[in-house]
Amino acid sequence: MSNIDDIANRTAAGIALAYRSGEASPVELVECVLERIADAKGDNIFISVNATRARQEAKKAQGRYEVGAPLSPLDGVPIAWKDLFDVAGSPTTAGSTLFGESPAKTDQACVAMATAAGMVSVGKLNMTELAYSGLGLNPHFGTPLNPNNRKTPHSPGGSSSGSGVAVAGRLVPCAVGSDTGGSVRIPAAFNGVVGYKTSTGRLDSSDLIPLARSYDTIGPLARSVEDCILLDMAMRGAVATPVRRSPVSSLTLIVPRNVVLDDADDAVVENFERSLEALSKAGATVRRERIETLDDIIEMNARYGTLTAAEAYNEYSHIIDSDKVAAVDRRVVKRIVDGKRMTANDLLSIQRGRRKLIEKFGAQVGSALLVMPTTPITAPEVAPLEASDETFHATNVKTLRNSMLGNILDLCGVAMPNGRDAGNMPTSILISAGHGEDERLLSHALEIEKVVRDACGWK
Repeated sequence: MSNIDDIANRTAAGIALAYRSGEASPVELVECVLERIADAKGDNIFISVNATRARQEAKKAQGRYEVGAPLSPLDGVPIAWKDLFDVAGSPTTAGSTLFGESPAKTDQACVAMATAAGMVSVGKLNMTELAYSGLGLNPHFGTPLNPNNRKTPHSPGGSSSGSGVAVAGRLVPCAVGSDTGGSVRIPAAFNGVVGYKTSTGRLDSSDLIPLARSYDTIGPLARSVEDCILLDMAMRGAVATPVRRSPVSSLTLIVPRNVVLDDADDAVVENFERSLEALSKAGATVRRERIETLDDIIEMNARYGTLTAAEAYNEYSHIIDSDKVAAVDRRVVKRIVDGKRMTANDLLSIQRGRRKLIEKFGAQVGSALLVMPTTPITAPEVAPLEASDETFHATNVKTLRNSMLGNILDLCGVAMPNGRDAGNMPTSILISAGHGEDERLLSHALEIEKVVRDACGWK
């Protein structure tokens, strides 16, 4: 492995350090990344690549390093975007053949902020059509190949499927996705990377192609919690962060006794318990409690439907109720049509019920952090999901079960790898905090990551 290949495998922060030390330059690093992307073309990870823009931005970054004036801690670092972010010069497809007729003229707000921080946008990443699935299959652009098993295709997670695969496959050090029910955290879990779901409103999503505006959030996927913190800064245009490492000994974790471990894979449970044991030995207080709010959410969804389905139909009824529907993934159509069937009573019951559930949850958990497996299963094989829509939908519901709780309760969360199963597929642990508590969550996540990685031997 050449030196530049070794450097390209580092974290985003590590790559930037290599620039500052003169060990590498943005131009040669970006050429390495573009070559890797070209070599992986058959893996269905990128929908479009803008090599011209990437080379231009890398050249500018290199010039800044040569005079000792980088724009930010991530100046010159390559980044890729889920294909529902507008990136000037590239079409925006939302994973569909119905969008992306012409290139975007301007950058979406977060893209513009990252560009202002000197980051190098290399392209647009594959995704579930219209961002509506936790499994990441796409019949139009192909399903991204989970790099943890190249012989037997496994789900890449969704809906930010290409984002998780691109980082895990070492094509880019970091990527950005959206999360409405788990779409950052699930690809992070299935691919073995870190995913950070921001609090709603923390990052401007107003000009993002929507799924459900009440839940839509933006979040980075990367190789470390540190990278996620730096990416959050870049996308907000911040030049500093109040995040400070918080010792695990000051931490109280609440582990739900109900819902989150139901029917979980053995490896998921074993790695989760090992992580908790390591955190407890490091000084964390671990409380196991029944959280009735979680059962209430499951019951509410079963009784009324979901707010995501209702809002998705509101966004895309002009497609679903027209001849264009034939061009949309049938599995996505089914989920949106579920929203069409909902009544005004259903919608109002969900909205009012959600507010009460958030209050009830906050009263029980207080300042503790919620901890659970990110997904109750590891990445399933793709073939059975393609062969049976019934299998697909049942697996999708199970995959989303834990992460969607955070969206309904308006939490922020960090998913990080905590081991593998017997087939080498990653497992993941999810740490969540209340809305707006992102800095506190990230402060704890920095130290939690160290403990969990040491416990599972993750590298």
